[in-house]
This record gives sequence, C-alpha cells and structure tokens, in this order.
Amino acid sequence: MDYIITLLTDPAAWVALATLTIMEVVLGIDNLIFISVLSNKLPEQSRRRARRIGIAAALVLRLGLLATIAIIVKLTTPVFEFLGQSFSWRDLILIAGGLFLVWKATTEIHHSVDPASGPDRLNPAVVATSVGAVIGQILVLDLVFSLDSIITAVGMTSHIPIMVVAVVIAVMTMLLAADPLADFVHANPTVLMLALAFLLLIGTTLIADGFGAPVAKGYVYAAMAFSAFVEGLNMIARRARQRKESKQIDVP
Repeated sequence: MDYIITLLTDPAAWVALATLTIMEVVLGIDNLIFISVLSNKLPEQSRRRARRIGIAAALVLRLGLLATIAIIVKLTTPVFEFLGQSFSWRDLILIAGGLFLVWKATTEIHHSVDPASGPDRLNPAVVATSVGAVIGQILVLDLVFSLDSIITAVGMTSHIPIMVVAVVIAVMTMLLAADPLADFVHANPTVLMLALAFLLLIGTTLIADGFGAPVAKGYVYAAMAFSAFVEGLNMIARRARQRKESKQIDVP
C-alpha cells in the first residue's frame, strides 16, 4: 500500500505514466490496423465480434507478459550466432512476425489488384472458417505486437503498476477506435490499400529489428502520417469532383 501511495505522490511516476501511455497507444496503431483490415474480410455480422476478441486477446497477452516480466527480460539475451550476428528469442519472434505480416499484406494486395487470381483464403461465404482464420491470424500478430510493447515498457520504467495502467489505457483506446477505423477503411477502398501498405512497412521494420538493424519508429510513423495526409487530400479532391459532376448532371 505504501508503495502505491508513493507512486501516486511522485511527479516522476506521473510523467512516466503519461509518456508510456502515449508510447503504448502509438505502438497499438500497428495492431489496430491489422485487426481492422482482417476483420473487414468477414461478413458484417461477425466483424465486431472478431475485433472484440482480437483486442481482448491483446490485453490478456500484454498483462500476461507483464506477469512474467523476468522471463520477458531474458528474451533479449542472445541464444545463438549466425554469420557473426547474435539472435535472441525476441529477435526470432520479431522476424517470424514480420515475415507473416509481409506475407499477409502482399497476399491481400495481390488479391485486391487481381481479383481473378484465385479463391480468397478468407472467403466470407464460409463464415466459420473465415472467423476462425481471422481470429487465429490476429492472435499470432497480437503476440508479436504485445512482446514489442512490453519490452518497450520495460525499457521506460521499472514500476509494474505504471506499466499495467499504461497498457490498459492503450488497449481501451484501441477498443474505442476499432469500429470507426474499420468502418472507415471498409468504406474507402484506397484507404484499404494504404493500410495494407502500412502493414507491409511495419512487417519490414519488424524483420529489420530482428536482424539487429532497427528503424527508428519516429521515421516510420512520420511516413505513415504523411501518407495518410496525402490520401486525405485525395479523398477531399475526389469528393469535390463528384459534387461538381453531380451538379452538372442536375443542370437541365
């Protein structure tokens, strides 16, 4: 109890909480984009349930990893070397997750630009298979993103309560943003392609991080923000053209 009171009255702890919460929310963007893209593959009545399950799993995984913090710290210890490069379990998980993300994004992009390329592995006509496949893939990436999130938290503070509160706030933010983001992506096909490109970029950075060549996340998120800004301008321009064309049609 005294420990909690000390944290509550320590300005440094509040600063650490605010900083870590912002960082966790930003890191959750990757997770949220992936959940939104995949859940939109499902029939409309199943999408919200898949998102809820995916985000709940993200919270459980993050809190579970915090409960085994001593083991998580050891995951950064090198376990073997290859061609002069040391690899830890964290590196291997990031590489595997990055490869999966690159494969998934590439597959979805290919299916979008060439609809006749073959049957969709997540065919909405097969509801049970689709829901199971989507949730399974969300859980796989939840693990990768959760591990990255918790290791980041460990590097920023040593207080477990601060980590728990920051993680819960970040996941609750994901929960509130999930449906609006997914609906927006679903309603705008060009935004869907942009989101898939983001996943491709995120997967590449995970692989690079696993191989010991991390890319500063500030550069990645700045590129994503700029791309989203440009796409926003394109959307405004398209709507302006559509309004102009509709007015021309209405004129007798």
